[in-house]
Amino acid sequence: MDFNFILLFIDSAFLQLPDFLGGERMALGSDDPIIKGLILSMFAVSGFGILLNVFNSAVRRKMVDQTKLKRIMKETRTWQKERMAAMRSKDTAKSAELNKKSSYMNKMSMEMMQMNMRPMMITFVPLILIFYLVLPQLFTYTVAISPIPLNVIPGDMFQLTCTAEQALDATHICFGKENHLMLWAWYFLSSIAFSGIIMRITKTSMDLG
Repeated sequence: MDFNFILLFIDSAFLQLPDFLGGERMALGSDDPIIKGLILSMFAVSGFGILLNVFNSAVRRKMVDQTKLKRIMKETRTWQKERMAAMRSKDTAKSAELNKKSSYMNKMSMEMMQMNMRPMMITFVPLILIFYLVLPQLFTYTVAISPIPLNVIPGDMFQLTCTAEQALDATHICFGKENHLMLWAWYFLSSIAFSGIIMRITKTSMDLG
């Protein structure tokens, strides 16, 4: 399993959580941003995404034993494949033998999760400071346009683009901006686009392929 996307999701999801002080979700952006213009904003936010990915990868490289991590990932993945194969072939003897290693494999999976999450304890602080103190001063609320709606997750907890209803609401920041991407959403998508490349360059990828 490749954890890159999962870690990015976790690392970015809190940007849509309630504001720590006010209790209501904070709309990232400014009515009078320093950086104006859609094209410039798109590239600038992507630049922030690339820089933060480089920072995250540098922290991971420093804090995580990549050799040990990949050894654990390979071992647990091999065990999972063998157990699934034994279950499909109804080889009870093989399944029983593999099940004896369940507690050990659970321990290895927990260690792998801790190794992956540890760098986030460092990168979380600068990321939240940048998003709540820096970016809202630099950019407006929406910084890119999508040809189609991207709100594939039900509800409004993880909303990427402005909806048709919001675009008709004169009091909403999305007024007249249907399918525009939120500031945080464009950062999130930019991070996904470049994270794999950056992790491969810095040799911190969690892909065993």
